[in-house]
Amino acid sequence: MTIIPMTDAHWPAVKAIYEAGIATGNATFETQAPAWEAWDTAHLGHSRLVAVDEAGTVLGWAALSPVSSRCVYGGVAEISIYIGAEARGQGVGRQLLQALIADSEAHGIWTLQAGTFEENKASIGLHTQAGFRVIGHRERIGQHHGVWRNTVQMERRSPTVGIA
Repeated sequence: MTIIPMTDAHWPAVKAIYEAGIATGNATFETQAPAWEAWDTAHLGHSRLVAVDEAGTVLGWAALSPVSSRCVYGGVAEISIYIGAEARGQGVGRQLLQALIADSEAHGIWTLQAGTFEENKASIGLHTQAGFRVIGHRERIGQHHGVWRNTVQMERRSPTVGIA
């Protein structure tokens, strides 16, 4: 497995993995994947990564979204990470998340945030292993298919970026 920068050429595979995550009902409040242009606009231009196998098949992806347009939050980003069903449990998520952390720090990001459905224990565990900590719980924060959902809020503060 190799981790490389995501390009628009990866979008069909990235979108398919995202749609599979959406279909689980425990990955996101989204109900459908956007078009590439909308996804591209909503995510930071850096720290977009894909994990690919020897044949170039995308196994998973990770990217960052800004949390605010205010300049004081320029070093804070929200993480998205999705692993294809056939690649889960093989360390793809761990390696992809570690690479995303390193890339985000290289681009001046000092805090990464993650909001995860409380039922998604695998994602919570992955983030915890990568140094994220639980900072709160949001109860009944939004409805997903007519059901109120709770989320676990996690963050990881860089030990090297933004230290003054």
